[in-house]
Parts: sequence; C-alpha cells; structure tokens
Amino acid sequence: MKHHAFGRMPFTVTNVGFGAWQIGGSWGDISEADGGAALKAALDAGMTFIDTADVYGDGRSEKIIADVLKTRGGQRPMVATKAGRRLNPHVAEGYSKANLEGFIDRSLENLAVDSLDLVQLHCPPREVLYQPEVFESLDALQKAGKIKGYGVSVEKVEDGLKAIEYPGVVSIQIIYNIFRQRPDHLFFQEARRRNVAIIARVPLASGLLSGKITRETNFASDDHRHFNRNGEAFDVGETFAGVPFEVGLQAVEEVRKLVPAGATMAAFALRWILMAEAVTVVIPGARNGEQARANADAADLAPLSADVMAATREIYERLIAPHVHQRW
Repeated sequence: MKHHAFGRMPFTVTNVGFGAWQIGGSWGDISEADGGAALKAALDAGMTFIDTADVYGDGRSEKIIADVLKTRGGQRPMVATKAGRRLNPHVAEGYSKANLEGFIDRSLENLAVDSLDLVQLHCPPREVLYQPEVFESLDALQKAGKIKGYGVSVEKVEDGLKAIEYPGVVSIQIIYNIFRQRPDHLFFQEARRRNVAIIARVPLASGLLSGKITRETNFASDDHRHFNRNGEAFDVGETFAGVPFEVGLQAVEEVRKLVPAGATMAAFALRWILMAEAVTVVIPGARNGEQARANADAADLAPLSADVMAATREIYERLIAPHVHQRW
C-alpha cells in the first residue's frame, strides 16, 4: 500500500483503508468478535484509515473501533465518521449547530476520543449544500476542538462539486468503482485542483465486483442487498451501486475476462480504483480477517494496462452507464 497526504489535513494515510459499515450492521449477521477481528487484521496489514458513521449499527461500529484501538500501541490510524442520518425525518432543517454538535458529542463518546479526526455530513439533502450556516457551524466546532476537519459524503457528482466550493471542506466521499465511473470526469479534476481528499466508497458494488455473487445467492433479511434493492430504506445507489441486479451479473462476467491470472476479481476491482490519481483512499469493507488482508494485498497488484482500462470503460458505457451515469 502507498502512503500519502490526506488532502490538506496533517494526516498520512494508506491508499487502501477499512470501511466499517459491515461491522456495524445491514450486511447480515456479523458478530462483534468477527468485526473486531476484521479490523485488527486490516490494521496489522498496515492500513491507517478507518471510515465509519454514527448510524452504522446505531453506534456499534464506532464502539468496536474504539475497543480495538484501545488495545493497540503505536501510531493511531485516522478515523473518519459521519453525522446527519440520525435525523428523523432526515431533512435539511435538522442540520442545525445544536444537532450537529449533539451528533459529534455522541461520536466522541463512542470512539472514546477528545476530538474527531474527520466528521463528514452523511449524504445530506441537497438543500444543506446551499446553507452556508451549516458549514459555519462546522467551522465553529472545529475551532472549539471537537473536530480536526470536516468533509461531505455525497450521492451525486453535482453535490460533490457544490460541496467543495466551501473552503473548509477537506474531503468528499463518493461512490466510485468500475460500475460508477462518472466521478472521474469533471469532479476528480476539480477536487485535485482544490487539494480535496477523495474517499472512494462502495468499491465492489456491494459485492457484485467480487465475482462471487450469483442469481442463486440469498441475502439475509437484515442485509441491505435484500431490503434496499429498490431504494426502500436509503438511496438505491448504495446497493449494487444502483445497477439492476441482472445487468450487474452480466457485466461481471465480462469484467471477469480482464482479471489477470492469479488475481481475484475483488483485487482487480480495487486496483482499478487506485489507477485514479485523484483517489486518496478506497474503503472496502470486510466480514473477517481474511477479507481484510485480501483488500490490503490488492494494492500490490501491478498497474492495469491502458487496454484493460479501455475495456472496462467500454463495458461500462455499453451495459452500465444507461442505468447510472446521469442519475448520480
């Protein structure tokens, strides 16, 4: 794994990090012990970035992270969390300074720290991005020492472009993978120009790009791949990257032909993301230590050739883009 600066912040992170949604919930039955083991394996492999949110298991993910880090010495990894989705209803009016401070205080307690390394607005309603007072509140909370920096997790490219107009925004988290290629157009160019860190999420399209999912795969009732197929619980783009399941399976079979001998499709998909110089860190999840170690190893794959990259673009444009490109 490569180490580099996290945008304008004084953190150095590995280009592969640990996405902690899975160990929090909504991915079927993953015990706290297995979740902790996955995180330990990721850290043992050298990862120095962890991404979580206050709603992942209603704080469970944050608490597992705190418990694991409490037992480890050495340099502490950068831990990013998110705030805003605890609002019910999740509306722009809820993004007040009082509410944001309350969410941050809860995450401070869950993570057992005095200051959050990074807090991200968690896919807020678009109206929030047109309310400077929200970002002024984050500036005030940063000045008070409760957060070291802040960013925004977004669903749409347009929201990312709007968010980085605020000078205090140091990072954007966005879906980017072989099935969601639009960010590498204008958005990545603008983010690099402003030295904004990019966190690439949903890198394996909810497991589709692992190559292990088939039409016969059954998902548990508490797995979002079962209950959010059509966006029933949250944005459908978070589940299978918004690609219709059957279309995704067809595209996977074409991508499979491009995977080099000796590599897994998951490692190939992660290495594809790291070909984009604008990406600061990619955050695959893991159910266990074996998956976490495999994610770390993906960074060691040889760079993909121009021909392979062109082939993935052709698959995207022919099969996937009609379903996702203009939507997100």
